[in-house]
Amino acid sequence: MKQMYKNRKVIKGIIILNLILVIAMSNGMAQDDVLYKSYKGLVMCGYQGWFRAIGDNANVGWGHFGNKGKFDPEHLTIDIYPDMSEYEKTYSTAFVNKDGSTAHIFSSVDESTTDLHFKWMKEYGIDGVFMQRFFDYTRNKDSRKIPDLVLKNAQTASQKYERAFAVMYDLSGLNPDTDDCSTIIEDWKHLVDQLQITNFGEKNNYLHHNEKPLVAIWGIGFPDRPYNIRNIKLERLIDFLKHDPVYGGCSIMLGVPTYFRQLDSDCVSDDYLHYLIRKADIVMPWMVGRFTLDVFSGMNFYRAHVKKDLKWSKENGVDYVPCVYPGFSWGNLSRVEFDGKFDYEQIPRYGGKFFWNQIYNVLDAGAKMIYVAMFDEVDEATAIFKCTDSPPVNARFINMDGFPSDHYLKLTGKASKILKEKQLLKKNIEELNKPCN
Repeated sequence: MKQMYKNRKVIKGIIILNLILVIAMSNGMAQDDVLYKSYKGLVMCGYQGWFRAIGDNANVGWGHFGNKGKFDPEHLTIDIYPDMSEYEKTYSTAFVNKDGSTAHIFSSVDESTTDLHFKWMKEYGIDGVFMQRFFDYTRNKDSRKIPDLVLKNAQTASQKYERAFAVMYDLSGLNPDTDDCSTIIEDWKHLVDQLQITNFGEKNNYLHHNEKPLVAIWGIGFPDRPYNIRNIKLERLIDFLKHDPVYGGCSIMLGVPTYFRQLDSDCVSDDYLHYLIRKADIVMPWMVGRFTLDVFSGMNFYRAHVKKDLKWSKENGVDYVPCVYPGFSWGNLSRVEFDGKFDYEQIPRYGGKFFWNQIYNVLDAGAKMIYVAMFDEVDEATAIFKCTDSPPVNARFINMDGFPSDHYLKLTGKASKILKEKQLLKKNIEELNKPCN
C-alpha cells in the first residue's frame, strides 16, 4: 500500500508538472517559432498609443491632444503636428491649415491608425515598439478596456508587417498610499490569458530577450515620483515575471534615470536600485531632456557617459540599451499646465543633427541595441513618425526644419540597418539626407 501511495504521488506530480508546461507553452513562454529572440541588433521605439479624439470608439473626447478634454488653440498641448496625408480615418479639429482648410487629426484607438504606423515601421526598417501600459490602465476591467483595444490592434499589425512588439509597464499613476505592483501582476495574467500576449497569431512577434518574452517596467528610481521603490513590491513583480511557473519565464527590462550608475542627479541615492537592476536582464536609462547639442560638441561627454554605463552593466551582469530621441519641446503643454514655465524647442532638433549625433555616439561606444523615445509622442515633440513641416496656422507648433515628414523614420531605419549589417557608421548627417528645396 505504501508503495502504491508513493507511486500515486509521483504520477500526480508528473501530471501537475506536465499541466504547468502545457499552460506555459500555450501562453507562449516556451516556443521555437519566435521571430525576435533577442533585443540585440534591434532598434525599438516607445509607443504611447494614448491619443483620443471626439467621435472615436473610446468615447472619452479629446485625450492627450489638449487640456481639460478640449483641443483648440487655447487648450492645445501638443508641440508638433502629424502629417495626416496617409491616415484612413481622421477627425476634424479647431485648427486651420495654411490653405484655409480644416486640419484633421488621428486617434490611437482606430485600427487603421495602428496599421499605418506599423506599415511605416516595415517600410523604413524599424524593428518594432514597446507598447506603453500605464499603471492606471491596470486597475480594473473598465480601465483596461480601451488600452486592450489599442494593444490588440498592435498585435494584429505586428503580424501583418512582421514587426516586434512588447509591453512596457509605466508606473506613472501609482499611488503609494493605495497601490503597489500587485496590480501589474494581475494585469499580466489578464494579458496572457485573454490576449495571448506572447503567443498571438501564426507568428510569434512578441519581442524576446535571451529567448524569453521581454517585459519592461519603467519609472524606477526617479526622485520626483511619489512612491518609494522599496515599498511598492517591485521585487515581487520582478520575481513573478521571471519565475512564476505559469505566467513567468520572462526577461525584464528596467527603465531608470540617466544617472542610475552614480545614484545622483536625476536618480535616487538608494543602492536598492542597483539591487533591482541586477535582478533584471536589461537596464535602459531615460535620457530625454538630459542632454543638448551643445553638450555633444566634440562628441566626448555623451559617448564617455554611455561607455561607462556599458562597462558598469557588463560588470553587473545585465545588458544595456541607450535611449535616444530627436529633440524636446513642450511649449504648449507648459503654457496650459505649468504657467508657461518651459519654452518651445527646449532641445531643438537641428534638422536631425541632435538625433543622429546620439545614434552615432551610442553605436560608436559599442551599444548593441537602441531604444528610441518615441514613435508617436507629439506632446513633448519627441515623435519620430511623420510630422508636417507646414502645421496649422492658428496656433504655434514647431516644424521639421525644412525636411520631409519621414526624415526621422529614415534616420531610425538607418540606425537599425547599421546595427544589423555592420555598415560604415557615418558621423555627418549631411551624408545621409538633405533638406527639401
